[in-house]
Amino acid sequence: MSLIVFGSINLDLVATVSRLPIAGETLAGERLLKIPGGKGANQAVACARLEATTHLVGRLGNDDFGHQLLLTLQEAQVCTDGIHMDQNTPSGVALITVDAQGQNSIIIIPGANACLDRTELEYLQSILPQATVFLTQLEVPLSLVQEAAEKVKQAGIPVILDPAPVPQNFPHALYGLVDIITPNEVEAAQLTGIAIEDRESATQAAYQFLEWGVKTAIVKLGDRGVVWANHEETGFLPAFPIRAVDTTAAGDAFNGALATALNEGLSLQEAIQWGSAAGAISATVIGTQPSLPDRQTLEHFLQEYD
Repeated sequence: MSLIVFGSINLDLVATVSRLPIAGETLAGERLLKIPGGKGANQAVACARLEATTHLVGRLGNDDFGHQLLLTLQEAQVCTDGIHMDQNTPSGVALITVDAQGQNSIIIIPGANACLDRTELEYLQSILPQATVFLTQLEVPLSLVQEAAEKVKQAGIPVILDPAPVPQNFPHALYGLVDIITPNEVEAAQLTGIAIEDRESATQAAYQFLEWGVKTAIVKLGDRGVVWANHEETGFLPAFPIRAVDTTAAGDAFNGALATALNEGLSLQEAIQWGSAAGAISATVIGTQPSLPDRQTLEHFLQEYD
């Protein structure tokens, strides 16, 4: 019983500042951190920290950043057999600015993440017989994500899609391959055209995803909680009360914990609770992968709020 993550691997260069700059403005920063990141890697590490057997399928450059990132994944107990080292393209990098309230702005330079091809798809297909959950995002080529989802769906394995970053032309055929979609409020608004202002509008957006073929839609509202809907139920979970210092990896923590819980056979509502708790814990720590909770931390946090 294993979990497959198909996605990006980056080195995050994180600058902390008192506030985010406006266009044309130069601000004095406080700290510069070099932190392993990329949505695929973050979500794989999130799953592995929660003791799920996790395979990451992706690509790195054969450079110093790439070797550093590969070692970090292996130290986190992520299976890296599906990571190809590209000889011609550097590893991906993300430039992240985080303010005193934990809000962030991010620029992604995809590098080797943009070069995924048949190599990764063939490896993915080879490990499908041992997989139970598939988790992917949109920081690697969209056509490859769709083809991967098709292969996973044919194998009868549930597909979880974190639709970030939202592409200009999202293929509607992909919705029909998705069992669970997990946008935040901004992504849900971009994809559906519905302004997400409250619980009701988030639910409306969730129903739009269902109309397009998704089986379950989860809309994350940050400190306002989580809304979800499928053809059997609609639900809402309030946010856990925390003081956020960096929300960069909160969504990745959510998705990793959600996938791990479902991989263990928990109910959808229990899995969403795991995701919300992991996201809340992550937001209290600076950095992406360093903020992802382990199993003991998550279980203790959930017991505190039980």
